[in-house]
Amino acid sequence: MGNDMEVHDKGTPAEMVTANWDVRVLVNADHHHELGNIELADVKKGSAHQRALDDLQAAAACLRQGQTVAFPTETVYGLGADARSTAAVEAVFVAKGRPSDNPLIVHIAHRDQLDALVTEVNVTAEALMAAFWPGPLTLVLPVRPGAVSPRVTAGLDTVAVRMPDHPVALQLIAAAACPVAAPSANRSGRPSPTLASHVREDLDGRIGGIVDGGPTGVGVESTVVQVGDEGIVTILRPGGITAEQLSAVAARVATDPALLAEGAVGVGSPAPRSPGMKYTHYAPAGALCVVEGPPAAVAAWISAALAEAAQRGERTAVLAFAEHAEQYRADAVFSLGDASELEEAARRLYAALRSCDEQGATYIVAEACSREGLGAAVMNRLLKAAGNQLIQVGNQQPS
Repeated sequence: MGNDMEVHDKGTPAEMVTANWDVRVLVNADHHHELGNIELADVKKGSAHQRALDDLQAAAACLRQGQTVAFPTETVYGLGADARSTAAVEAVFVAKGRPSDNPLIVHIAHRDQLDALVTEVNVTAEALMAAFWPGPLTLVLPVRPGAVSPRVTAGLDTVAVRMPDHPVALQLIAAAACPVAAPSANRSGRPSPTLASHVREDLDGRIGGIVDGGPTGVGVESTVVQVGDEGIVTILRPGGITAEQLSAVAARVATDPALLAEGAVGVGSPAPRSPGMKYTHYAPAGALCVVEGPPAAVAAWISAALAEAAQRGERTAVLAFAEHAEQYRADAVFSLGDASELEEAARRLYAALRSCDEQGATYIVAEACSREGLGAAVMNRLLKAAGNQLIQVGNQQPS
């Protein structure tokens, strides 16, 4: 196995102190005061706002100096580094223990930054950017030679780029004045972080700093697409922008065959064109399986399987939708919200997986959901977390 295929896990960086910057006031700050009507509370808010801006500048300075900084986006928290610096990007791989043949997404704050990174943007890609940037859409485009570290592209001739829809992320990237390569800010294979506390659990002492912007919104990562010469948009990773939304802009939307293949894709397979395509991701420590089928059959299978697991001495957990959650008997039951409102499931999923670990769950069962709309992303993440352990049921009981 060559160096480009190794998993970087060199332990905790020596004597690294992780800074913490609380800038939550910037997310919902209301800066519009009428002249002559500024009360004491407004002055205090203004002072907190200024402190947060100062902290954001300190975080940006760390990025410019080649350090790693975790920050919120509208999807999950990312672990950022100057995309141009191989040493800085290498520090991301080391902190995460991430396979180095897994490409990184480059985050920008302004459309003008894109031209320095790529050689071509076709008409369809421009239309997608106009419709969904800033937002949870990543475009895989032809990389400009020398624009980013080869570690970012994992040796490919393309680079994945997006513009996050989060005020803290945009201000941080703009202040850093560099393209920021940023995978999710978690140890590789773990559930992605939707809170700054999740980042601290995984990476405290391993990275330069954490920018706390409060909870993220979408909860699952961005949709990654590649646009062909004929305008065909291929989804490489489902995410916050659905296939239906893409179809409203592009003439044709397809799904990469790798997403449709059964079974986990392992180390010996070709380098992935997008993050999230290759390795088991988002996984809790306990064994997880996903159960799909008619609701009554799913409920019967899960209930019987939980009882059997309890008899074996397992500590059990269930990820279920609100309509069914109360019927399950397990050590921990986590509701993903209404099955018809998958935006909530996307927001809750990673926190629920992390809570399974906090509860010490060794046997975890999750209800499948519709694969339409945002359900495609939710199911993709569930199956990655389960190592593609999908159980399809009709009326049969578990054997």
